[in-house]
Amino acid sequence: MFGYHAKMRCRGYILIAMLSLASLLLAGCQGSSDDDRIVLKFPHVTAPGTPKGQGAERLRELIAERLGDRVVMEVYPSGQLMNEDDAIEMLAFGEVQMIAPSLSKFDRLTRKYQVFDLPFLFPDLEAVEAFQQSSVGQDLLGELSRKGFLGLAYWHNGMKQFGGPVPMRRPEDAAGLKFRIMESDVLEAQILAMKANPQKMAFGEVYQALQTGAIDAQENTWSNNYSQKFFEVQPWFTESNHGYLGYLLTVNPGQWKKLPADIRLELEQIIAEVTAEVNANAAAFNIKDRARILESGQSQIIEPSVEEMDAWRRVMRPVWDEFADEIGEAVMSATPAGPAQ
Repeated sequence: MFGYHAKMRCRGYILIAMLSLASLLLAGCQGSSDDDRIVLKFPHVTAPGTPKGQGAERLRELIAERLGDRVVMEVYPSGQLMNEDDAIEMLAFGEVQMIAPSLSKFDRLTRKYQVFDLPFLFPDLEAVEAFQQSSVGQDLLGELSRKGFLGLAYWHNGMKQFGGPVPMRRPEDAAGLKFRIMESDVLEAQILAMKANPQKMAFGEVYQALQTGAIDAQENTWSNNYSQKFFEVQPWFTESNHGYLGYLLTVNPGQWKKLPADIRLELEQIIAEVTAEVNANAAAFNIKDRARILESGQSQIIEPSVEEMDAWRRVMRPVWDEFADEIGEAVMSATPAGPAQ
């Protein structure tokens, strides 16, 4: 039988072929407005009040200030234009000019990006930042350029927490629950290690699925849990900080190189400034939204003990071994895990 994973692999191969063709055919295309300004469309799926939402809006503002006579950025938040999978494909075909999908979305195009999903690999955002700014992390930005994606920057959202219908102090408390995850083989293995049931699902479908009982639980950052109102349909959260959620700010390399050199250089400077703001403020966003969830009175937050957290780490540690060879020793060696075993 042609199973789910085979279908996803096939879809990945087809997408690679589509992207390669699109890069050749449309490398010189840019959106243009009636007044001949270059139009950069930037769709994303998160709410305006999240780290990515604020970053996209800040980009729009600075581009208007510094390049407004030549460039206009149009931002489409909350999935109002398209979902992340569609945005990835539309970038290649010139329908949009900039996207910032979850890093997990790229694991079908390179196994190296699976490193960002390994549970308990990065203890905090500082450790993530150190890896991303290393020579290995910077090289990963260009890893997909031949497949139609040029990474310009990493944007943080934050560390992920578990939310569900019951208190989850230890891994066994999650057994049997249906967990929504992104389309990531690593995240699937993580949930299976907990003896729970992974359900791959688009971000925009999660609230209703929780509300109707199609899924029981999910993992996300405090900012997403608050902005998407997941706390309204989940009475319990576990402050696990078990994984990282971040984004790859990316463009079509052919289109990017066809921009006038002075415009491209100014955009690179703006992106560097906004990236510094987004990543510096990500932790504060999540602290604020954690407090808002508590203030709502609709959810309780469990803070596991040291011993309970050790139990979570023991259960998920084998996931590293499962994917280390695919990710590669060079990448794993630059993470807090050190050399791949």
